[in-house]
Amino acid sequence: MLSKRLFWVIGLGVLILVFFSSGIEFLVDYLWMDAQGFSQLYITILTTRGLLAVAGFLVALPIVWFNLSHAMRQAGDPSRFLPPELLATPVGRFLSPNMVQRTVLLISALIAVFLQFTLSANWEKVLLWQKGLPFGHVDPIFELDASFYLFTLPFLDQIQSFVWSVSMFALIGIGVIYFMRLQAGKNPETGMISLANFPKGGRLHLALWGAFVLVVLAAGFYLDRYEVMHQAGGLFTGPGYADINGTLPMIMAKIVAALLAAGGLIFALPRGKLRVLIGVVGLFAVVWVGGNAYTSFILQRFVVAPNELEKERIYLEYHIAATNKAFGLDGIVERALTKDTELTAKDIANNRPTINNIRLWDHEPLLDTFSQLQEIRTYYDFVSVDNDRYMIDGELRQTMLSPRELNSDSLPQKNWINERLSFTHGYGLTLGPVNRVNAQGLPVLFVKDLPPRTEKKELEIKHPEIYYGELASDYVFVNTNKEEFDYPEGKMNITSTYDGKGGVLLNSLWRRLLFSIYLRDVKLLFADDFNDKTRILFHRNIAERIGMVTPFLVQDSDPYLVIHQGRLVWIFDLYTLSDRFPYSQQTADSGNYMRNPIKAVVDAKDGTITYYLVDPDEPIARAYAAIFPGLVRPIAEMPASLRAHLRHPQDFFRVQANMYATYHMKNVNTFFNKEDLWSIPAVGQKLMEPYYTVMKLPEEDKEEFILMLPFTPARKDNMAAWMVARSDGDLLGKLVVYIFPKQKLIFGPQQMAARFNQDPQVSPLITLWNQSGSTVSLGTLLVIPIETSLIYIQPLYLKADEGSIPELKRVIVGYQNKIEMAENLEDALAQIFGDGTRTEAASAAKDASSIPAAALIPGTPAAPVRGTLSERARGHYRTLSKARRDGDWARFGAELKALGRVIEEMNRAAR
Repeated sequence: MLSKRLFWVIGLGVLILVFFSSGIEFLVDYLWMDAQGFSQLYITILTTRGLLAVAGFLVALPIVWFNLSHAMRQAGDPSRFLPPELLATPVGRFLSPNMVQRTVLLISALIAVFLQFTLSANWEKVLLWQKGLPFGHVDPIFELDASFYLFTLPFLDQIQSFVWSVSMFALIGIGVIYFMRLQAGKNPETGMISLANFPKGGRLHLALWGAFVLVVLAAGFYLDRYEVMHQAGGLFTGPGYADINGTLPMIMAKIVAALLAAGGLIFALPRGKLRVLIGVVGLFAVVWVGGNAYTSFILQRFVVAPNELEKERIYLEYHIAATNKAFGLDGIVERALTKDTELTAKDIANNRPTINNIRLWDHEPLLDTFSQLQEIRTYYDFVSVDNDRYMIDGELRQTMLSPRELNSDSLPQKNWINERLSFTHGYGLTLGPVNRVNAQGLPVLFVKDLPPRTEKKELEIKHPEIYYGELASDYVFVNTNKEEFDYPEGKMNITSTYDGKGGVLLNSLWRRLLFSIYLRDVKLLFADDFNDKTRILFHRNIAERIGMVTPFLVQDSDPYLVIHQGRLVWIFDLYTLSDRFPYSQQTADSGNYMRNPIKAVVDAKDGTITYYLVDPDEPIARAYAAIFPGLVRPIAEMPASLRAHLRHPQDFFRVQANMYATYHMKNVNTFFNKEDLWSIPAVGQKLMEPYYTVMKLPEEDKEEFILMLPFTPARKDNMAAWMVARSDGDLLGKLVVYIFPKQKLIFGPQQMAARFNQDPQVSPLITLWNQSGSTVSLGTLLVIPIETSLIYIQPLYLKADEGSIPELKRVIVGYQNKIEMAENLEDALAQIFGDGTRTEAASAAKDASSIPAAALIPGTPAAPVRGTLSERARGHYRTLSKARRDGDWARFGAELKALGRVIEEMNRAAR
């Protein structure tokens, strides 16, 4: 009796702990969601999961319990078939018929609890099935809209899987009971089992339920017909000739075999006809296990393989069209670059906004430089560098910025007050243009220091506090009696009190108790600095916040910070993914369908999350909008000044570019033979990454913010095409591909990088600098389209061994067969195209205090010689002769090239 009471006490204690812990988490999550304005979304999800859990439990419990209890009644008294050793134990004494029935009920309840979790966890499939809308894309085999595969089929699969699980648990349970009953009735001399000792009612029960399981299995086979539409095959995703003529007919054969086996089971088992039973079950097993595999193998080997192209032609057409549709490639505009314009100084000057926005700073060296120059204190961190654009002084300028976030792990004095009440937020950011460098090779900054200072009105920051960011993770308390640290100023610290609306109020004892338990932090209950306005800010990491509200949307890996009306806000790109789009190619990470229909905006001070629907035609996003009314706002409600900062995301573009490298081949013969396969070029051992820039596209009237990536032919290094994703205004997400003529060699990035490394001006200089107590690193090689031609640009950074600040010391420019290196982009372009590339604005933008390279590092080529052509020629010749005598071959090569350019100018002047 004592052990029985102890059992119930322990069980009740475990239940109380589980429900108490779950209740605490539920209350905290609800308070947090309510503070963000998403309580209705949370209730919708919770209600749906609860209803599914109850429905699953109420379905599973009676089915399992009825079958198990009926089997126990058919089997008779447990003493007739349970092992004597078990009956002799204390446990066996409790195995009375009533206790057995209670045990069966308890086991059935536990099974039902387990099964309801599998149903409630898939709440999303149920809601998408209810609210799913047509895609307008019909598959060519079953002629069903893609919405059937993405919305209806997952729901049907889930229902079939749940019923199958319930029926199998019941079948296993009654199978064990009847098997024990048969074991107890076996012949003691021969050890053989006889159906004669198996009650007829039990045989009928087992037969009927076994038949039901087979019918459920047949329903699963029927749904498998549609699963073939998005399963990866050998040549492509989706059914081919062998699947249409082998797999699908064999699935129908399995359905028929399962139904025949169900009928045979009902006929043979109650009558004890073992041969009939073995025959129908064996036939089903042969069809199930071997039929499909061997049929498809034979068709593929002897029918398809000898004439694969013709047999698979129509299915390849389906596959190519579906893949382009699924990844948004069907709307790409292709433009042929039929002529290669010979660029002149006038072309460079006419494309001045493009030149002014060429990115000379790579993310890694710029992040290092920002960290050294602008972190100010050890407890501030620059986590990443973001690309964006702003209208500055009436000109569209590409910028790179990095937010200054607080890293509480680096606080000089770590204690509860500092970590939770005083040091609560980061402050401001550093921002500069992508192409400007000062005399020391460091970036020019438009926004810098603490508090953030700027001379550009468009970049003024009125609320520089960063309570929510990429680095923030720990919870903090604001509006306490303790002032919050903002930034240091001289020997003083500037402090403030939070005036935002983020967080959850701790204005009652029960809330403080609730969060004390949730955070396992007893100090909340005894903190003297708390008052009625105190708030707790938690889930401060912006990716975590988005994941809490919309776990069903996939996040881009690179959120970026924007200065908007004096506030700092984060912009997140969110994706809808699926792996069920019919006939579309499967990818490793993105399924076979991907879209970017939603942008999320997170206020860095308040943590407020706002979702905007930028693609109102995307069916999955529309379904979520219907499921959760008010979750997403139309893009028209986004302020125009914020909309100007939206961009096509790199993650999505990378997937699209990888797919388009193959699926631009829409001709089946070309696709099958991979005659025009492209690849993303590599520079060195690293694949090129998509990069943002501001430029005027061919055939367009003005500059715009784009994301671009070049293509080369597979296994070759020359240029094949370049792909652009547009971002401005109504052009957001539009893709354009510019294709070069195949009969002409256009240098690719790898070829140009090799030429840079072999250049007699570049190579000796790199060797020299690497031996002078410093380290040289080459930045990203950029391919910049100008008119219908290309120029190649690569920055060169220098980092002293005893220091850690990378400095931009040279810019290498290549055009056709010309390569030049100079201290800045302006000089390099002028050396190739002539001084006519400069404009008054560009000349004024150059830093007048530029220090000649020879004054910085020995062996560096001298500054350009000024004067008439004859004077310049004599000056270069004198310097060249001196460099030869000194053995300074880097300077010798540079002066020789400079002399050659002057001679060319003299020849042109003579003509």
